[in-house]
Amino acid sequence: MFNKIDREGRRSKRHWRIRKRIVGTAEKPRLSVHRSHKNIYLQLVNDLDHQTLAAYSTMSEGFRKASTKGGSVEGSKVLGKLAAGEFKNKGYSKIVFDRGGYLYHGRIRALAEALREGGLEF
Repeated sequence: MFNKIDREGRRSKRHWRIRKRIVGTAEKPRLSVHRSHKNIYLQLVNDLDHQTLAAYSTMSEGFRKASTKGGSVEGSKVLGKLAAGEFKNKGYSKIVFDRGGYLYHGRIRALAEALREGGLEF
């Protein structure tokens, strides 16, 4: 008999271990990342007021016009640049990056680097 690895449970545990230390404020909101097989979802969150300040994803209309693939490294780069511009237009230039328990590798790393290139500081 074998034990199946609970990958989502492990990710969730890592996420809560990270979230103990990361807090988003109105001046420096937390950028929450959720990754699925086909899409990536981003939210700017003010944890003190429990508000979502802005959201962007590969399902957004602006991304769909620029690119068609959301589940690839190239799609993550495009998403990062578009999201950085969108968030800067709303007045947020400094953020706290919350990778959501995902490893800083592949699509998450490409997204973070594109957000930095787009002008966000974290």
